Amino acid sequence: MYIYNVTINVDESIHKEWLSWIHKHIPEVIATGRFVSAKLAQVLVDEEMGGVTYSVQYRAKTRKDLDDYYQFDAERMQNSGKHFHGKFVAFRTELKIIKEFV
Repeated sequence: MYIYNVTINVDESIHKEWLSWIHKHIPEVIATGRFVSAKLAQVLVDEEMGGVTYSVQYRAKTRKDLDDYYQFDAERMQNSGKHFHGKFVAFRTELKIIKEFV
C-alpha cells in the first residue's frame, strides 16, 4: 500500500472557499480509480507565513496505481485548483506502508 500525501498551506483570504472546493476535489481524485480512499486532516501548527495547513492522504494499492495517476491524471487534477493560484502552497510526498499496527 502507498500513500500519496499532499500538504497544502492555504491563505486565510480563500480558506472557506478552498475548504468547500477540496471536499469536492478529493472524491474526483478517488474517481480516477487510482486510489482506494483518502483522508483530509488539518495540520496543527502555527505557520510563520500564516494561513491554514492541511494534509490530504490518498491510499493506493500498488506502485503502478500511483505511477498511472502521475502519468494520466495528476496534471488535470492539479490544474483543477488553478483558480486559487498564488493563494496556496502545496508539496507532495510518497510513502510506502511497511506494516500497519492496530
